[in-house]
Amino acid sequence: MSREQVALFIRAIAQANPEPETELLYTDAFSLLVAVVMSAQATDAMVNKVTPGLFAAAPTPAAMAALGAEGIGQLIRRIGLWQGKARNVAALSQMLVERHGGEVPRDRASLEALPGVGRKTANVVLNVMFGEPTMAVDTHIFRLGNRTGLAPGKNVREVEDGLVRRIPPELLRDSHHWLILHGRYICKARLPECWRCQAEPYCNYRDKVLRPPSRA
Repeated sequence: MSREQVALFIRAIAQANPEPETELLYTDAFSLLVAVVMSAQATDAMVNKVTPGLFAAAPTPAAMAALGAEGIGQLIRRIGLWQGKARNVAALSQMLVERHGGEVPRDRASLEALPGVGRKTANVVLNVMFGEPTMAVDTHIFRLGNRTGLAPGKNVREVEDGLVRRIPPELLRDSHHWLILHGRYICKARLPECWRCQAEPYCNYRDKVLRPPSRA
């Protein structure tokens, strides 16, 4: 896409959701961080089924560290990779207590130093909690970046850098949510629903699906 197309595309999908928000349930920076760690290879809907009970049992880093990996694991067994996630959440909670006074740090380096926290998770926390214009590239955004021509790339970092470079600065922070939700509900992996996409006129996808499949 040209830069003009990018701006038109983003503004078009923004019309459907002027004030986008993450679908993960959270109340503060710590609960958001834990929820995002839990969401790796799991749906937000499934994460939201287990985190209320977890946060009720351990609402702070100190309480979570005291609960430990075994205690955390008992509360999150319904989500994928729960054993590794339990260990990471216990360890990152302990590190928050020991190194950050029980607070979630606001800088990328400190966030990425926490167990289970990579660039994508750090980007989500910086964006949602601290208002930074970051772009967390998940499978949906990676697909959109390549399928539509927004920001083609061979890996998530290439797509992230392309989006940050090409999306108008005033739209960048909310674009993280707009693109995720657009990929989740309209520009789907198996069958993009181009017939109901407001941004279709600006999209460079060659195999647009402009009619819903017939139900014979």
